[in-house]
Order: sequence, then structure tokens, then C-alpha cells
Amino acid sequence: MASRLRDLRYLLPRRLVQAGVLVLLAGGNLWGWRVVQGNLSHSRLLDSVPLADPFAVLQLLAAGGMLTVDALLGGALVLVFYALVGGRTFCSWVCPMNPVTDLANRIGRNRSVARARGTVRMGRGTRYGVLGLALVLSAILGVPAFETVSPIGLLQRGLVFGAGGAWFAVAAVFLFDLLVHANGFCGHLCPLGAFYAAVSRFSLIRVRHDHVKCTRCNDCLCVCPEPQILELVGQASGSVLDGVCTNCGRCLEVCHDDALRFARRDAALSLDSGGS
Repeated sequence: MASRLRDLRYLLPRRLVQAGVLVLLAGGNLWGWRVVQGNLSHSRLLDSVPLADPFAVLQLLAAGGMLTVDALLGGALVLVFYALVGGRTFCSWVCPMNPVTDLANRIGRNRSVARARGTVRMGRGTRYGVLGLALVLSAILGVPAFETVSPIGLLQRGLVFGAGGAWFAVAAVFLFDLLVHANGFCGHLCPLGAFYAAVSRFSLIRVRHDHVKCTRCNDCLCVCPEPQILELVGQASGSVLDGVCTNCGRCLEVCHDDALRFARRDAALSLDSGGS
């Protein structure tokens, strides 16, 4: 039992945080709770602190919208937190679409399902093209383009308000990840993930690798949704510095060598010391 809980020591808190955010949003919108009121794009914490999705704010600016001081301040607060502290943790700890894509990709690791996947190939840089396209379309159409069709926002509204149309978007993302491309939405298409990856290059909380302890089992590479960032595994000690890391902790859960852990960026092992 203890071993099983250790293997889920980050997954369980992530699911609790994701569920807790939705419950608090539902409470604020449906039952008048004062903890968090609003949605994932714009909300107010404790009836006083504004919070806003900085990518949504950027789209509104591109669309020529008039923004309130609260929206600008809320976007700045969230941006500073993720850029300096949390990194891309929104994607794995807050986003309600994460459990959907996690389930699709867990099923997709089954060999028979993997063989049934199509031959679609997308580079990881595709998401940055989608990010740029969302901003261009926002400017052309005069509306925040991604916010209008975002499966993330649709799912949040579906869970909080019971909007039935949201489930079509959820099913589309699930089937895309399951049958077309592994980790296709979050890893290759989502502009919100691309935005947080771009602004999180210097965030403080990082996965730290000790190659002296590493036995090169590569279990971490098998479960990481962004395996290209783990190129130092088995090769050198140090921090995973790529901003696309979501700090989900999956690699830590499967590493029974204790070669991976979370640490502050400036506490990284020296690449030249070999962990000494």
C-alpha cells in the first residue's frame, strides 16, 4: 500500500487540485461562495484579488478590446507566478483537460492501440504556430480566437454549468490523443501550453537529475509527456531547464533510483561535478 501511494504521490495531489479548482469555481458561480468567483480566464480570489489568464488577456489586447485594470493586474499576477515560480504547472496541476489527455495517453500506451494510431506526425513547435495563429485571428476577427473555441474553457463551463456542448470538444480531444497522435493536443497543438512554456524558461521550480544514482532504466522517458526535455537523463547531473516541462512529477513517481526530484533552479547539481 505504501509503495502504491509513493507511486502516486504527485498524481493524487494533482487530481485533488484540479477537482478543487472546479469545485471552488462552481461554488462561487452557483452557490455564492466567496473563495473564487469567475472562471479560468478571469476570476477574483477572496473577493479582492483579481486573477486572469495572461494568454486570454493577450488575445483581448490583440482583438482591440478595452481591458479593465482588474484584468490587466490579474493577468500580470498570474504571469509573474508562472514565469518565476510555477513554470508550466497550469497544464498538469490546474487544467481540467489534463485528466482527459492523461487517460487517453495511458490507454494509448497499450501496444494494440498504439499500432492502430494513424501516421499523422507533428513537430512540438506546431503549438507555437497555433499560438501565433490565435493572436492573428484575434486581431482580424476582433474576438479572442482561442478563448472562443478552447476545449479547456468549454470543459470548465460544462463541469461548472452543465453545458452539454462541451462534451463534444472533450470527446474530440480524447479521441485525437488516443487514435491519432500520442499527447497530440497538449504536446503539439494547445497554444495555452505553448504560451506557458515560452514564459517559464526561468522559473525556479525544476526537476533535478542525479546521473550517479541513475541506472538508465528509461522509465521516466516512457511516462513523460515531453520526453525530449529529459536528454540529460543518464548523461549528466543538473536541472531540466526547458520551459515545456509541466512539473507533473510523473518522472519522479516512476524513478525508483531516486535520481529525480524537485529542487530550486539554483540548487542544481553541477554538470561538471558528476554529482560530487
